Amino acid sequence: MSPLKKQKLNKIRSQLDKLDNKLIKIIKKRTSLVKKVLALKERKNQIVDQKRINLILKNIKKKSIKNNIDPKITNKIWKNMIFAYIDFERRNFKKKK
Repeated sequence: MSPLKKQKLNKIRSQLDKLDNKLIKIIKKRTSLVKKVLALKERKNQIVDQKRINLILKNIKKKSIKNNIDPKITNKIWKNMIFAYIDFERRNFKKKK
């Protein structure tokens, strides 16, 4: 790789690092909201809402197409995020008395 291309690559990677830092803050905020949702659930079987999952994925696909983003990328990202939060909810669920 030429020195010029290496310089450009490092600049782009720096931009990606800055974007990742913003994503971490967004994930922290999302996690806080998920904790609030979890506090409202009374039974463990309320954790997975397949209708809601389907609606989210459908909306993400529409928004991806509208914004000229490959919907396969966003679908994988959102599915992984949804399943990670389902796992989080299951690990943190406390039975209500």
